[in-house]
Amino acid sequence: MNQKPHHLCGERAATEQLLNEYIDYLMAHSDAEHPAWNLEMIRSGRRNKWNYIDGCMISGILELFDITGETRYLDFADRFLSGFVEEDGSIRTYEVEEYTLDNVNPAKNLFRLYDATGKEKYRKAIERVRSQLETMPRTSEGNFWHKKIYPNQVWLDGIYMALPFYMEYEKRYDAGKDAKDICRQIANVELRMRDPKTGLYYHGYDASRTMYWADPVTGCSPNFWLRAEGWFILGLVDVLEILETLPLPEEKQHIQHMLQDLAETLTRYQDAGGLWYQLIALPEVEGNYLETSGTALISAALLKAVRLGFLPERFRAVGEKAFYGIVDQRLLKNADGSPCVTGICLVGGLGGETHRDGSVRYYLSEPVVQNDAKGVGPLLLAYTEMLR
Repeated sequence: MNQKPHHLCGERAATEQLLNEYIDYLMAHSDAEHPAWNLEMIRSGRRNKWNYIDGCMISGILELFDITGETRYLDFADRFLSGFVEEDGSIRTYEVEEYTLDNVNPAKNLFRLYDATGKEKYRKAIERVRSQLETMPRTSEGNFWHKKIYPNQVWLDGIYMALPFYMEYEKRYDAGKDAKDICRQIANVELRMRDPKTGLYYHGYDASRTMYWADPVTGCSPNFWLRAEGWFILGLVDVLEILETLPLPEEKQHIQHMLQDLAETLTRYQDAGGLWYQLIALPEVEGNYLETSGTALISAALLKAVRLGFLPERFRAVGEKAFYGIVDQRLLKNADGSPCVTGICLVGGLGGETHRDGSVRYYLSEPVVQNDAKGVGPLLLAYTEMLR
């Protein structure tokens, strides 16, 4: 922490300056009510709520504080979270009973802010979010539902969204009492959602096998969506980072094996230019495209896993190739000189009001946008790993 940051290689000083200017611009034009990075919220015209997208951005900004020691990053994160967290620990727009794992993700930042500021409101808010997991609905196999509105469903995204927070809480405040529960949930994902032919993981799993998108035998959705793979592999790394401090060697070994297996698999699917396809296993399908957000998540995960010793050094080159693929191909300047990150899938899900069926047609029909936080946030996380 507070180390001298590394610099991008290959005469990319201008790229590094552009990234730094972009981060500064986003911070200067964002607060809890108006996050400049949250394109989906801006498009909706609704008031900003506690959400995982902002959580991802704030995580990256706090990483910059850890790396550089510059208090402006900490001050921004503190101001932003204070726009939600009240003195009694309540969180504006957050309700436990909504029961969505997405809303657990931004709470990861509460630990770091509590450590850095000592503000008790953050400690109280941690307890409030932890209470959600105490009563969160589960499948018959013991996994959290992704959301209350999606009964019996496990999505890859949820591993990243909830389990690192859960594991950090267990390490700090519960003597690791429920750490094995977290590891069992990850093992269930491997058992139910990993495809043995490709080594990839399906986006969703319906334990009841009743949803129209679910295979009636396996319960899995029909395709491998890139961003879900990215959330999942980064979630494995984040959980392992915390698990490292707990006396659970068998569980750690199992999750590390899952991580290495998936890293090997993803390497086989990487395009020559460094990116991965939106439908990762179907590069030849008409309309499929190289997608930015999932690529950035995988880059961040591989680079972090190598740094922490969870993956062999050879995977550093894979992660760097992905990062440089994004900055060389997808980080552009608008006519006015402002930065632009392109090629971001705006949303992706299963079920819901629009009958998202997990088909090839569905995943290729979602809008491809620029400068949305679901791409910018992961790119920021990958960038911070490049600086370490």
